[in-house]
Amino acid sequence: MPNALSRTARQLLRLLALLFITTLALQLFFLLRVALMAHLDPRSTTFQRTQALRLLHRDGELLWNQQWLPLRAMGAALPRAVIASEDAGFITHGGLDWDAIDKARERNERRQTRLGSPATGTAGDARPPSPGGARLMGGSTITQQLAKNLFLSGERHYWRKGQEALITLSMEALLSKGRILEIYLNSVEWGEGVYGAAAATEHYYRTEPQRLQALQAARLAVMLPAPRRFEKLPQSPYLSARAETIAARMPAVQLPEEVRP
Repeated sequence: MPNALSRTARQLLRLLALLFITTLALQLFFLLRVALMAHLDPRSTTFQRTQALRLLHRDGELLWNQQWLPLRAMGAALPRAVIASEDAGFITHGGLDWDAIDKARERNERRQTRLGSPATGTAGDARPPSPGGARLMGGSTITQQLAKNLFLSGERHYWRKGQEALITLSMEALLSKGRILEIYLNSVEWGEGVYGAAAATEHYYRTEPQRLQALQAARLAVMLPAPRRFEKLPQSPYLSARAETIAARMPAVQLPEEVRP
């Protein structure tokens, strides 16, 4: 009996050691990928590849419109609008905005109590109004959203959120705010098969990002939580009203050094 227990203990220790080594190797892999992004533009994200496969399976063709543009070449309007809409504290936080997360949770709990239904939104994705009720608010930062889109699946569980937080902190440590914003603006989805600022401004306004007016930039920023929905509802009253609010906030937004004139 003691020998059997000893063998079981050794097997358990080996399993734990293997789990530790595998987890460490995965974190080192993510860390190396993030470090390389200081100098190399990512060719695609996990989210983009997932969506491309979905469209290929659905339509039999690969829809992918994306052109990489340096942050300085985008002008100031779109970066201002996206920060104002998605992450007002982007310049000052360290990747995780705990105040925003707490406020988002409180708002969603109040909504759940008021409507008597589960608040299905998660931190990070401000949801547009649904037929059933008010908009759910999120608290994820731009860096968190980028970490998720670059490397992780859309599944919502504690392991994924923990991994997202670790990648977020490594990005904040190894990349400048301007570089984080540049990668985000060049890879985020803005419609069915439309990725990045250059593709979005061409798709919706037949122009370039640096030529956007404030209200145009604000409308694009407001689309981000649900771009495929708003692509089909360009005259949405919510989109217009929210864009005006974001446009009014834009002058107060602090920009990364890479965007400043």
